[in-house]
Amino acid sequence: MAIDTHTTTPAPHTAAPEDERLSGRARLVLFVLCAAQFMVALDFSVLNVALPALGKDLGLSRSALQWAVTAFALPSGGFLLLFGRIADLYGRKKLFLTGLTVFGAASLLATFAWDPASFLTGRALQGLGAAVIVPTGMSLLTTTFPEGPLRDRALGISGTLLSLGFTIGMVLGGVMTDTLGWRSTMGLLAAAAVIVLLLAPGLLPESRTPERPRLDVPGAVTVTGGLLALIYALSTAAQRGFGGPDVRGALVAGLALLVAFAVVEWRSPAPLVSLPMLGRRTVAWGNIGGLVTFSMMSTVVFVLTLYLQETLGLSSFRTGLVFGVQGVASVLAGSCAPRVIGRFGARRTLVGSLFGQGVFVAALLAVGAESGALTATVAVSLASMFHLGAIISYGLTVTSGVPDEEQGLATGLVTTTQQVGLTVGIPLLGVLATTQASLFDGVRTVLVIDAALVIAAALLVAVGLGRRKTS
Repeated sequence: MAIDTHTTTPAPHTAAPEDERLSGRARLVLFVLCAAQFMVALDFSVLNVALPALGKDLGLSRSALQWAVTAFALPSGGFLLLFGRIADLYGRKKLFLTGLTVFGAASLLATFAWDPASFLTGRALQGLGAAVIVPTGMSLLTTTFPEGPLRDRALGISGTLLSLGFTIGMVLGGVMTDTLGWRSTMGLLAAAAVIVLLLAPGLLPESRTPERPRLDVPGAVTVTGGLLALIYALSTAAQRGFGGPDVRGALVAGLALLVAFAVVEWRSPAPLVSLPMLGRRTVAWGNIGGLVTFSMMSTVVFVLTLYLQETLGLSSFRTGLVFGVQGVASVLAGSCAPRVIGRFGARRTLVGSLFGQGVFVAALLAVGAESGALTATVAVSLASMFHLGAIISYGLTVTSGVPDEEQGLATGLVTTTQQVGLTVGIPLLGVLATTQASLFDGVRTVLVIDAALVIAAALLVAVGLGRRKTS
């Protein structure tokens, strides 16, 4: 059965036969959507290794460099739910193209920034564009590809490129900064946005909910404010710890606003987030699994980077090669994941992937001065393979059975979980590695806690998803 990519309101999903293949047009649609997600993933990591050069060029102090990351993270995480819901109501394709335009223009501004203020403005607008692109792109994917083997395959490819984007960004950022300068990393993102923007209008279908209910403004204000405050607090804590009054104040404000959001949604006739949806076991436990896999794997990459360079004495290039092998392992995992999910189901795959990730994070405890790089490469690659399996299966678990008119909301929850997970792991655990007297002891402590949390999450998700009633 070929995919009809011209329908304005997709038909209800039905299971597709196992031998179904993507049509030529469907492949192009998938390419455009995955390219956009890859571009955003690249933006999360491509600038990291360029920060020292950037700071020297623009006059940003070492303490202020964190804002190059935080300025992007705040809007990209804070506005995901809001834009996911707006896309449901007013048109996913329209908003997706708007997000690409904002992202591309912001990348140009960051490329030609003349002072810290212009650069940070560009980064903040990049984050705003990403907050539009990610949920609208995911909801276009899940409404274009029917639930079953086609969606499994599409999400498998998307998840692979997402993971690969983070890895390639770390390696590519170093190479481009050394050869072309830090501005080339932002220029690359601008060029990518232009390419996707040229291809997308003629390929992507428009879709929205049949009804046009009012937007839940109080819910939008409280959840966006809560997420912004929480992400600010956690991002800042990663650099300065939790002792600052601004960090503690933002944490309290964020939690208070999220509690207020829950109260607003309970009383709203047209809530931004449907509480019955959050009550679905697949949505609740799937997102818990996603939060754990993202937060704990980002922590592993952070502390392992420190350990390889500062303890084992590896150069930035050799450290990049370790994570390059990790990227290759992710590609292999992405090609196998749809088959595994087709055989065992998304829920079992999620549980098994979390357990496998925990086991191989624990295996990193064997890394030492002798053959440390080799052991780290093997263990982190295997952990990453299971991590990617968890990424793909948690997205499928959360979105399976959700009606088309709520796919933007469901994928908004998925991507919000992803962003919060990427934000919380390092400040909560990574600080343990950097504040202890011995980096070696700090890294081992983090790895023990990390592995224990992932394995515990696997057991909890298994119990939570094990009941028959799922909605």
